[in-house]
Amino acid sequence: MPIHLRAEPGDYADGCLLPGDPLRAKYIAETFFDDPVQVNAERGMLGYTGAFRGKSVSVQSSGMGCPSAGIVIEELTQLGVKKILRVGTCGGLQPDLQMGDLIVALSATPADTTPIHLIGGEPHAPTADWELVHAAVHHAKELGKKVRVGGVVSSDVFYNPDSGQYQRWSDRGILAVEMEAAMLFTVGALKKIQTGCLLIVSDVVIEGEFKRITDDEMTSAVDQMTELALETITDEH
Repeated sequence: MPIHLRAEPGDYADGCLLPGDPLRAKYIAETFFDDPVQVNAERGMLGYTGAFRGKSVSVQSSGMGCPSAGIVIEELTQLGVKKILRVGTCGGLQPDLQMGDLIVALSATPADTTPIHLIGGEPHAPTADWELVHAAVHHAKELGKKVRVGGVVSSDVFYNPDSGQYQRWSDRGILAVEMEAAMLFTVGALKKIQTGCLLIVSDVVIEGEFKRITDDEMTSAVDQMTELALETITDEH
């Protein structure tokens, strides 16, 4: 039995959504799953398994940042999970992004040394699984949801003392900043599982002004993202 996810092999489905927030995991399970069963509560890291349109699926919270996410992702693979799709929030880095916009991450620049430890400090480009990226874009079109596809950056600080770093990332074409995707993609590559990442733009952090999404906008955006994520993670093609 893993140390932090007190579950047994078979308690999780092959495909698992990965929000950072335990209460978002609970909301997703209770709102979108048929017959959800709680499979983990250790350290408040809530996890559930249920069904979406007749297909088994799980959701497990990861906590904030690469170190916490890395523990959860490693242990999910120990429990037999084969596909992990992060569903999170991010800071928009391009001026045309709006609150609530959906991003499908292709890659995640590791501005956090945690994933770099796993590959011995060698150069590595953490990259999403193409089949999950393709499925997300395909289902977004079917559902009439607009998405942006491109690279993000995984930071190790939320309150960043380097006030110019966001603009430098923006100038290099990075769509958004978040805190877990680089770890997810790196562990996925090492463990030979499929990993992907969907993100809601919850704030915009460039052009000298911090703008934050409202609670009502966030709820609507989470619902939109979760519907797309579930269609993607349960796609068997």
